Amino acid sequence: MVVLITGASHTGKTLLAQKILEKYKFPYLSIDHLKMGLIRSGYTELTAEDDFKLQEYMWPIIREMIKTAIENRQNLVVEGAYIPFGWEKSFSDEYLKEIKYYCLVMSRRYIENSFSEIKEYASEIENRRDDSQCTEETVLRDNEYYRDMCLKYGYTPILIDECYQVDADILCTDENFS
Repeated sequence: MVVLITGASHTGKTLLAQKILEKYKFPYLSIDHLKMGLIRSGYTELTAEDDFKLQEYMWPIIREMIKTAIENRQNLVVEGAYIPFGWEKSFSDEYLKEIKYYCLVMSRRYIENSFSEIKEYASEIENRRDDSQCTEETVLRDNEYYRDMCLKYGYTPILIDECYQVDADILCTDENFS
């Protein structure tokens, strides 16, 4: 099974992937690591700020990695903000039945009431050396975008509203998880 986890920055995608690794022993691929490897190695002239171009550049690679994991009957979590909306069009039904998709979205209320905690836990799994670009306004804007896109594409987001309660057990609530 392949688990895709996406959402805006600071929603806890990597933390959830780490929890799934610890509980279910599913390895995970951080798309941010792939991105930085491509940038630092010189395989692309794109920069870390070229989000949409990076998504277009990396998705064919990620898509084929997902197919390979499924073909080899390997479990894998792929987490990051670079999973395109409409991702499912990249796969036949045979692959789709082996993929679970989760999009983490923080509500406006949660962000407004918990922004200091969002910043406090920003480096829970990965070291964010310079997190100055993360403001309440950017977090609100980015989560609104993900919420709107989930609605547009018919996805049900995992809504983080009153408190942050996203953990590996989220997979157990999916009747297709085995």
